[in-house]
Amino acid sequence: MEDTYIKQQQSKLTSGSINRRQFMTAVLATGVTVPTALGLASQAMAATPKKGGTFRYGVGHGSTTDTLDSGTSENHFTLVNTYNIANHLTHIDSDGVLKGDLAESYESSDAQTWVFNLRKGVEFHNGKTLTAADVVATMEHHGGEGSKSAANGLLSPVKSVKADGANTVVFELETPNADFPFIISDYHISIRPEGDMTSGVGTGPYVIDEWEPGVHSKLNRNPNYFKSDRAHFDRIEMTSIIDTTARQNAIMNGDVDLADKVDLKTVALLGRSPNLEIDEATGTGHYTFPMRLDVAPFDNYDLRMALKLSVKRQELVDKILLGHGAVGNDHPISPSQSYHASGLAQREYDPDKAAFHYKKSGHSGTIQLSAADAAFSGAVDAAQLIAASAAQAGINIEVIREPNDGYWSNVWNKKGWSACYWGGRATPDWMFSTAYTADTEWNDTAWKTTDAAIRFNKLVVAGRAELDEARRTEIYAECQTLIHDDGGCLLPMFFNYVWARGKNVMHGDLAANWDTDGAKCSERWWFA
Repeated sequence: MEDTYIKQQQSKLTSGSINRRQFMTAVLATGVTVPTALGLASQAMAATPKKGGTFRYGVGHGSTTDTLDSGTSENHFTLVNTYNIANHLTHIDSDGVLKGDLAESYESSDAQTWVFNLRKGVEFHNGKTLTAADVVATMEHHGGEGSKSAANGLLSPVKSVKADGANTVVFELETPNADFPFIISDYHISIRPEGDMTSGVGTGPYVIDEWEPGVHSKLNRNPNYFKSDRAHFDRIEMTSIIDTTARQNAIMNGDVDLADKVDLKTVALLGRSPNLEIDEATGTGHYTFPMRLDVAPFDNYDLRMALKLSVKRQELVDKILLGHGAVGNDHPISPSQSYHASGLAQREYDPDKAAFHYKKSGHSGTIQLSAADAAFSGAVDAAQLIAASAAQAGINIEVIREPNDGYWSNVWNKKGWSACYWGGRATPDWMFSTAYTADTEWNDTAWKTTDAAIRFNKLVVAGRAELDEARRTEIYAECQTLIHDDGGCLLPMFFNYVWARGKNVMHGDLAANWDTDGAKCSERWWFA
C-alpha cells in the first residue's frame, strides 16, 4: 500500500497537481527519510518527458551513397533518419504492439481487402495536408513496376491501391494476408507528399536542416507534429561514426549523447563511467554470412552445406557477442517469435561431415569471405574464426577485409560471400518477403531457382493467405527448414542490441524491433 501511495504522489507531482514541497510532506509522512524523499522526487521528475536540448547521436552506420529516399535505405543511419522525417501508415510502438501511425484505424473482413482511415489534419513539412492521394503515390513509388525500392517485393502482392475520398485508402491484395498491417509498417514505406518522394519532406517529428550522406543529418523539431507527446528534443544531430573506437571515445568524452553498436569487449568499461548508462534489448536481430547462389562456387549445394557445418556457432556467440546473444540455426526466425521452428534440430559444428560435403562438392582451392566492421562490430574477427574452424575440415577460407565506406553498396548483395546484419522483422512473412523470396531486391543469397527455393516461394504465398493458425505454423516451419537445408543463409547468431547513452538522456519502455528503441530514440527520448 505504501508503494502505491508513493507512486500516486509521484504522479501528482509530475502532473503538476501538487508541488515539490507538498510531495515531500506527503512522502515523509510514510516514514521514509529526507534523502529518500528527495530521490523519489528527482526520479519522478526525470521520468517526465520535457522539451528542449540538442540530441547528438553517434551512429555506427552511414554511407556516401545514402539518400533521403526511404526506398533505398540500407543501414541504421538512414533507418533512423527516415523515422526522424517521416511516418508510416502503421508502426510498432515501444510496447512492441502494432498500432496506427498515419492511419487512425484499419480493418478488413477477409484479410484481402484492407481499408486504412487516415488521421485528419496531419501536415507535411512543406505545409501540405496529408491526403489519400499521397499514400497512393507513395505505394506506386515503392511497389510500382520498375521500382528500385527495397520494399518492392513486399508490395508485390498488392493488386491495387486506391483513394476513397480524401482520408481513406483501400488496398486490394492478390491473396489474403492477415499480416498486411505489419508489412505496411516497413520502414522503407514512409509516406511522402505526392510528386516528392526523395527530398526528405515528410510528416515526421523533425525537419531536415543539413544533410550530407555518410557524414551527418541535422534536423530541427517539427512545430506542427501531430503527436504532442513525442519529439521532445529541439534539435537532432546525427553523425556517422563507423569506427568503433572513435564512436566509443565520442560517448565517453561527452561529444555525443548516444552511441550505438558499442564494442561488447568494452561494455563493462563503459558501464563503469559515472556519466553513462548501458541499455540492452533482445529482439529478432541477427548476423549472417550470406552465400550467393548466382556466384560460383556457392551454387553448389554440397559446398554450402560444408561451410554451414564448419562454423563453431557457440564460439562466435562467446567471443564476438561475449554472451550478448544466442546461436542461430541458418534461418532468420528467432526463438523468441511465435512461429519459430523449435522442432528443427540445431546445426552443430561437425568437421567430419563438413569435409565429406566439401569433397563431394568437387571444389578445391581458396574460398573468399568478405567482411568489414561496417557490417557489424567484430565482423572481421568473426570471419577469421570461421576460417579457422573451417580449416579443421580441410576448407581454405581467405578473409578479405573490405573498406567500411561503401561496404553496403559495393560488397553486400554483390560479392559471393560476405558478412551482413539484419534487424529481423515482426512476422515470418515480413522477414521472408524482405530477404528470401525471389522477387525482393534484398535476396542477398540469390536463392531463387533451386527446387527448394521454388517450393519455398509457393509456401510463403500459401502461408500469407492461411488463416488457420495450426496450418500456418506448419507452413512456416517448412519454410525455415528449406532455408536451413538448401539456402545460402549461414546464420550463426542472434544478437542483442546494446548501446551507451548519457545519464541525462531518459526513456520509457524500449522497443526491440530495431536498435536504439526501435530506431525511434529521437522521437521517444528526452533530457532529464
